[in-house]
Amino acid sequence: MRRARGALITEVAPDGLGERLGLAPGDRIMAIDGQPLRDLLDYRFRMAADRVEVEVRKAGGGKVRFDVENGGEDLGVEFPTPLFDGLRTCRNRCVFCFLPQLPRGLRPSLYLKDDDYRLSFLHGNFITLTGLGEAESDRIIEQRLSPLYVSVHATDDRMRELLFGTPRARGVLPRLGELASAGIQLHTQVVLCPGLNDGPVLDRTLADLAGLGENLRSIGVVPVGLTRHRRDLYPLRPFTRPEAAAVIGQLARWQARFLARRGTRLVYPADEFYTLAGRRLPPAASYEGFPQLENGIGLIRRLLDGYRRTRPRLPAALPFPREVTVVTGVSAGTTLGGILDDLAATVGGLAPRLEVVANEFFGPGVTVAGLLTGQDILRALRGRSLGQAVLVPAAALKDEEDIFLDDLSLPALARQLGVPVRAVPPEGRALAEAVLGRPLVAPRRRAQP
Repeated sequence: MRRARGALITEVAPDGLGERLGLAPGDRIMAIDGQPLRDLLDYRFRMAADRVEVEVRKAGGGKVRFDVENGGEDLGVEFPTPLFDGLRTCRNRCVFCFLPQLPRGLRPSLYLKDDDYRLSFLHGNFITLTGLGEAESDRIIEQRLSPLYVSVHATDDRMRELLFGTPRARGVLPRLGELASAGIQLHTQVVLCPGLNDGPVLDRTLADLAGLGENLRSIGVVPVGLTRHRRDLYPLRPFTRPEAAAVIGQLARWQARFLARRGTRLVYPADEFYTLAGRRLPPAASYEGFPQLENGIGLIRRLLDGYRRTRPRLPAALPFPREVTVVTGVSAGTTLGGILDDLAATVGGLAPRLEVVANEFFGPGVTVAGLLTGQDILRALRGRSLGQAVLVPAAALKDEEDIFLDDLSLPALARQLGVPVRAVPPEGRALAEAVLGRPLVAPRRRAQP
């Protein structure tokens, strides 16, 4: 077990419990009720008690203890990271891992492989369970760290060892069973590789996972992503159009079986399978609340339905002509093109243009909008007439920072293109308002006779 370094305080809320105790930025909370703090989860768990003893190391040196009757009240302090003892990284050598397929020279954080169960609970990151020890499993159960998101890929031990590149990958079902039996809800994913864990192997995986019971909440199936920088790695290939259609059919049969037996479809194909196969996406009800939306499953359906609900609010015309350029990746090109065509036909004076950008940075096998780079967008748009603004997918930018994967910033892209550039989330209303350049208003109700 790692030694806790304490929780560094960066902010103290005015009039909060921490301020009343004299806590200040630079102080470190070392323990609560004698228990070291490894992370934000420990802090929240310990502070939920009605009375606690808080051990603090002051920024200027020295330790102080507070016996606090807090009634479960938080101290009102902020920390720079939720992980006080550092990130648990992945030691697997997955045959499909995206990181070895990255080019050199990107920011260091992009090459960091996390496999930390705490980030799975806090942020929905997928973990493998290969490095999870007995003490950590006990902690997950004790502190009710639910739901967790787990990369399964296959339940057959031999196949899972091959996929993960380590014998530690064996025995995933007993691990999942222990967590599910203890009431931990699980969302799982399968990265599907043609010729490896598809076909009968996928059938076995789905049957095995379904046996975990009601705490197995969803299974997302996504196609392997391959870049042009893949060198000296396990030989993999992308899915063909007929293969993508076959996967959709296979999962549809399992959905029907699960729906009849369990009242839920349980397994959900990624949007890329539908776009690759040229198939219409299922209705929103088929996603049952979109449990794997952060995994990119159902994003296009949400976009389409959000736009449909937005249509009654569209103005008949704009007071001034407006031209904009909307950027997306290959996968969403047809969907976004249909929305923009409808906007142009509905709103007078509006002329949106679609720019489907091929991914030269990672290669043509990468088609999702979230992996577009700034330099690819710049290459596609430079020297073109772009109208009053360029709209790019927000998913292509680092969270809370206007920076693409290749470190080109949104302001820098705007300067080089000579027009404002705005990031837009994959939501129907947000897209319509960005294209229109104004917020939408509720439609007027007709007067009652």
